[in-house]
Amino acid sequence: MSTDASSLTTEDLEFLQRPLHGLLSVAAGPIPAQPRPVWFEATADGTVQLFTGPDTVKVRRLRRDPRASIVVAAPVGERERWVSVAGGVTVEPDGAHDLASRLAARYWDLGDPTRAADLAGILAEDQVRLVIHPEKVNRFAY
Repeated sequence: MSTDASSLTTEDLEFLQRPLHGLLSVAAGPIPAQPRPVWFEATADGTVQLFTGPDTVKVRRLRRDPRASIVVAAPVGERERWVSVAGGVTVEPDGAHDLASRLAARYWDLGDPTRAADLAGILAEDQVRLVIHPEKVNRFAY
């Protein structure tokens, strides 16, 4: 395992560009933490972002304590590898629908009418963008 105090490496960003699920934990949650699987996007500037409804439990908790972590692991059948990012989170009112569209195209076949309808449902709802600003990055790879 290695730790880089606050930034994602080029190798981390390449790994995080894959359609993998992240496990998100927010501060001020239950103890022990109860991570939730999420879609995410690692950005060129080294942040990690995701979208959610503005009235979700995670947003309410983040407004009280704006810290979170996300862990992303390689799937079964690949050599063990994971990246963990922890840091402060901003709740951004803009960009969530664009992010949702990009992520849906990454994770789903939008040529499938069912998935296209699922995306339309997401885009019909209010969304916010959560941005994790890394303060601590841990990683492991064989």
